[in-house]
Amino acid sequence: MANVWRKCSSCKKEIEGGQKYYVCSVSTCQGKITNYVFCSVECWDSHLPIERHRADSAGAIERIAPRDFAATIAASSSGPQKIIPKSTTQAISKSPVDDEILVVVSKVRKYIADRSGLNTSAEVYETLTERIKRLCDRAIEHAQGQGRKTVMDRDFSQ
Repeated sequence: MANVWRKCSSCKKEIEGGQKYYVCSVSTCQGKITNYVFCSVECWDSHLPIERHRADSAGAIERIAPRDFAATIAASSSGPQKIIPKSTTQAISKSPVDDEILVVVSKVRKYIADRSGLNTSAEVYETLTERIKRLCDRAIEHAQGQGRKTVMDRDFSQ
C-alpha cells in the first residue's frame, strides 16, 4: 500500500509522505475545519475563485508531507481490533469520523454567497455537521429497528 498522507483538496490526487505539497497563505484555509492541502500550484490556484481570495493577498506555501506517516498508521492499526456489536442502545466509541466535517465547505459557502451575498463563518460547518450526524443517527436507529441493513430515505422522515 502506498504511503498516502492526504488527498489534494482540489483534484483529490493522493499526496504521499515526503512529497511536496502546497497550502494557502490565507489563515482561514489553514484552519482546523478547512485545512486545505494541494498537490500543485495549479490546484491551489483553482481554489482562489471558490474561496473568493484576492489574487494579491493569497499565496501558495510549499511544504513537505511527513515521511513517517506510514509508520504511524502501521503502529496504530496493528493493535487488537475492537468489534462493536450491532445494538441501537450501545454507545459507539469515538472514531476519526467523529471529527470530520461532513459538508463540502466550498459548496455551502458558494450557495450562501450566491443566494444572499453573505459570507459564511467557519463555525457554520461544525454546526451543520452536528445536525447531519444527529439525523443520520436517528435514521440508523430506525433502519435497525425495522431489521434492515440499509438506511433508506424514509428513515430520515421518522
